[in-house]
Amino acid sequence: MKHLHRFLKDEAATIELGEDLALALKAGDCVALSGDLGAGKSTFARALLRAIADDDALEVPSPTFTLVQSYDLRIPVAHFDLYRLADASELDELGFDEALSEGICLVEWPEKAEEALPAERITLAFTHEGDGRRLAISAPDAAFERISRSLAIRSFLSQNGYATARRRHLSGDASVRAYERVEAAGEPAKILMDAPRHRPGPILQDGKYYQQLAHLAEDVVPFVAISELLRGRGLAAPAIYARDLDNGILLIEDLGSEGILDAEGKPVAERYLESVRLLARLHAEPATREIAVGGGLVHRIPDFDRTAIKIETSLLIDWYLPWKRGEAASDSERKEYFAIWDQLIDVLESAEKNLLLRDFHSPNILWRPDREGLARVGIIDFQDAMIGPTAYDVASLVQDARVTIDQHLGARLLDGYLAERKALGPFDEAAFLRDWYLMSAQRNCKLAGIWVRLMQRDGKPGYMKHMPRTFAYLRHALGHEVLTPLRDWCIKAGILVPESAN
Repeated sequence: MKHLHRFLKDEAATIELGEDLALALKAGDCVALSGDLGAGKSTFARALLRAIADDDALEVPSPTFTLVQSYDLRIPVAHFDLYRLADASELDELGFDEALSEGICLVEWPEKAEEALPAERITLAFTHEGDGRRLAISAPDAAFERISRSLAIRSFLSQNGYATARRRHLSGDASVRAYERVEAAGEPAKILMDAPRHRPGPILQDGKYYQQLAHLAEDVVPFVAISELLRGRGLAAPAIYARDLDNGILLIEDLGSEGILDAEGKPVAERYLESVRLLARLHAEPATREIAVGGGLVHRIPDFDRTAIKIETSLLIDWYLPWKRGEAASDSERKEYFAIWDQLIDVLESAEKNLLLRDFHSPNILWRPDREGLARVGIIDFQDAMIGPTAYDVASLVQDARVTIDQHLGARLLDGYLAERKALGPFDEAAFLRDWYLMSAQRNCKLAGIWVRLMQRDGKPGYMKHMPRTFAYLRHALGHEVLTPLRDWCIKAGILVPESAN
């Protein structure tokens, strides 16, 4: 257990702390609130619940008489008041264990059931001190780290002129990053990016772990650099208002919440066409390799090189294939698979290369209807950008991993890109199309493995719903003659069923 103390000078400080800790908690957390009557427990609980609900008017009745009050929020919360509990065994009858398995348990008067509560819990002890309150926080290491991170973000905001800003959860993604909406009186809302430095994973090759081999961003410096590059080219990437590069905290422009899908989650053709036109304009300009980000720091954009391409394609054989077949690939299968990719990467030596944003698809593209032309296309989540085949980002958009792009719309998008490129100057269409199929195959081999890895390693099974789409895209890509060896290998390995067998 780790400990910290804070002085809360008034009720506003108690409310602010409740809102800050609401951003640090997750399902499975038990939060025990101790202190005399009037010490601030109820004020804290009310603020925390309203912050999780993102509803300042949420009714938060005292559970003194009901003993428990449940809230179906972003994270379910069960608010317990054990003052009237006759015996600790009654906690079972109140459904405590079930509530904790599904969400957060907020417990007032925990001393009434000390032995029945989890030993690994977060404890907040309130005591009166002058006109304010003294708060002692104790928590297991992992929870303490989350709490400390949230308090560090509050400190960052205070140091940058947003001491009283309202913070609310916005989203998280498949990585360690999380986002908050930050609101200050009289100013447009801003986005806080919480992106702690990646922790090293297991060593896979040449003394490096996956992030290093795949050239994934390990801190926020690449995001800052690529944002400056894109904005310098007149594109709508978020402006950065404040930054703490060491701790991975950025306060950035809010580009809005409207995306390129309609209300039913289907692609809006006009928005996709404008997005693919943006790629054409970006690829028609010379690539920039080094970007100064201030303080003597220079970000050098890495290459999407042989190592990165192969470590990504290894996800198919390391994660998807064992899940699909129930047994790992043999040594001979692995050797043949990577030999095929070595040959395909040799083909890519002649590919047109420029800035690739890495994940240019619907989750990372915003639509700004109040703007004109390319300014309508807002771009986020580009910290993993590299220099590589321009066909990669076009494949990423035309075969959106999160939404089905039918072949008719896909053809329109590809034709739109080709037409724009040819209008902007010399362009080898035949070579680009070959590379498009190759990059499509590479990306979908990676995604098939990622979906399984997210399910098995990270406990995020929801991504598996994308698997059928991923394989439909992969099958389409493998129809190109340059990919015949990979298609044959996939059929032989049992990953792909021959067309005649369908």
